Amino acid sequence: MAPRANWKGFLRLSLVTCPVALYPATSDTEKVSFNQINRKTGHRIKYAKVDAETGEEVASEDIMKGYKVDTDTYIEITKEELDDIALESTRTIEIDEFVPRAEIDSRYLIRPYYLVPDGKVGHDAFAVIRETIRSLNKVAIGRVVLTNREHIIALEPLDNGLMGTLLRYPYEVRSEKDYFDDIQDVKITKDMLDLAKHIVEQKSADFDPEEFDDRYEQALIELINQKRNGIKVAKPAPKSGGNVINLMDALKKSLANEKQAAPPAKAKGKKPKKRIEGQREMLLPISGSGKREPKEVAKPEKKAEKPVRAQGAARSKRAG
Repeated sequence: MAPRANWKGFLRLSLVTCPVALYPATSDTEKVSFNQINRKTGHRIKYAKVDAETGEEVASEDIMKGYKVDTDTYIEITKEELDDIALESTRTIEIDEFVPRAEIDSRYLIRPYYLVPDGKVGHDAFAVIRETIRSLNKVAIGRVVLTNREHIIALEPLDNGLMGTLLRYPYEVRSEKDYFDDIQDVKITKDMLDLAKHIVEQKSADFDPEEFDDRYEQALIELINQKRNGIKVAKPAPKSGGNVINLMDALKKSLANEKQAAPPAKAKGKKPKKRIEGQREMLLPISGSGKREPKEVAKPEKKAEKPVRAQGAARSKRAG
């Protein structure tokens, strides 16, 4: 099921307008998440909004925004006052300019979204805007309001749709000079540089996100499944920091290790799929509190709340 749109409105290039919807391009919902519980009872912790002075719980309708100007002084701002200063970009993404993609500093990138036509009308206008951007080989810059804040958004074609990336304002990006000025200017010998280049060559590959596993996520899943099945969790052996050696020796040893670990040359052709549907075993979460016997996988007629994923089959790893 497709996620709910974060924003709906209109995309406009001069007099060309079409209704569009903005969807998040990424998700964290598949990651393992935890609730806070009472160690003594096993019950979930509930948070309440209370008055800092009286300690009494405050109803949602009695809560408003306030800007702190002193220890106990706030400037109160009502929802109506915020609505009065709302900008046109709350309903329309107006394309202001086109810029080369290479000129956008990566520090300004926040998060990606998918922009698609909203409904059955406006597909022609959407295609005109999309193909205009594609033909210029540039990125369209506009503005959009999300969660009451106006953001700069960079639009670029992606297949039949548009990818919109939120951008930071200059005041949100810290200057590198505050951090890099104290780095010493050291001289690197040619031998050291050559050795380092050989190591890089051994590790060079095409970028394939499927090659990377979230090892911490897998460790969490394994920990949960072990505890769920009553398996005693063994503490990992402490990691050794290793011996401090000469930099040149470290480079030589690194290169030797990379050569030993280098995988055999891959055969040309289409890569096999790394993930196969149904390949992973799905385990159901434990309901309630206290220790229980391991449960069997639920029968088809019973609907699970959210399964805890077991570790998948071993994946091919890149060297190093």
